[in-house]
Amino acid sequence: MLDPHRLTILRAVIAAGSIHAAARNLHLAPATVSQHLRALARQTGLVLFEKNGRGIEATPAARHLCEASADTLNSLERLERTVEDLRQGRAEQVAVACFASLAQAWMPEVVVALRARSPEVVVEISINELHPTGGRRAPDVDVRNESLDGPPGHLEGYQRHALHEEDFCVVLPVGHPLAARATVTMGQLRDEPWIDHDIHDGPTGRIITRACHAAGYTPHYVARLDDHHAATSLAAAGLGITVLPRIALTGLPANLTTRPLVDPAVHRRIVAHTRTHPTGARLIHTTLTALRAAARRSRPSAPDEH
Repeated sequence: MLDPHRLTILRAVIAAGSIHAAARNLHLAPATVSQHLRALARQTGLVLFEKNGRGIEATPAARHLCEASADTLNSLERLERTVEDLRQGRAEQVAVACFASLAQAWMPEVVVALRARSPEVVVEISINELHPTGGRRAPDVDVRNESLDGPPGHLEGYQRHALHEEDFCVVLPVGHPLAARATVTMGQLRDEPWIDHDIHDGPTGRIITRACHAAGYTPHYVARLDDHHAATSLAAAGLGITVLPRIALTGLPANLTTRPLVDPAVHRRIVAHTRTHPTGARLIHTTLTALRAAARRSRPSAPDEH
């Protein structure tokens, strides 16, 4: 069996670019790092590094081994943190993965409910748009969004619970000609400069792109980001329009307004996936109940327009 510690050292050397840099980062002697790398090379029968000038360079085999071991090492790190939590008496934990706008809009209410039920619980929240495999721990509850037109999403080892359906609005300056309309068609955005808030083409971005294609065009982007707050800031600076789901429309700058989108309307479904976990069933149930309550309180009508 491969030594996880040696695999961790391999990953550190590849990331740092040299043995000496990795040794400093790991608080080890360079000779110790070299010794572990030689032992790993003997154990695997692979050439892991080659000379490159005055330094070394990882071989393709070493990089492939590093990539292939990433999930295993992450799982072991989570296990070590669990052991430490148990040692420190922090046994009650619940991990929630969700997208950024939901973390802001719903998760405060969810954490309050969990703390009311279990005052000592530690709630870990990770953004699954940025960390698909979860945060420090595998998520007990994973909240995602999906298209109404596509097949329902399922995660292995999880139960699926549809929470909410919401539509999207265009965000534009208050003085924009389209702000005079009660609704805006997707076709009317054809020639607008667009600001994308989903640069990695996640579910929300794909839903918006499909709606544009349905209206017969591809958006002309002037900026692409991975944060909807930054996107609205650029819109407030007059650089273009952006399209957001209603849950993300809180706290807009005063010089922006929103209008519902039609022809086609743009919608998404918010779904919670709960892990089958007998020892954590009570906290998972509390989390799901609080998410459902937050979904019920989400207003179906548009927010007050600026």
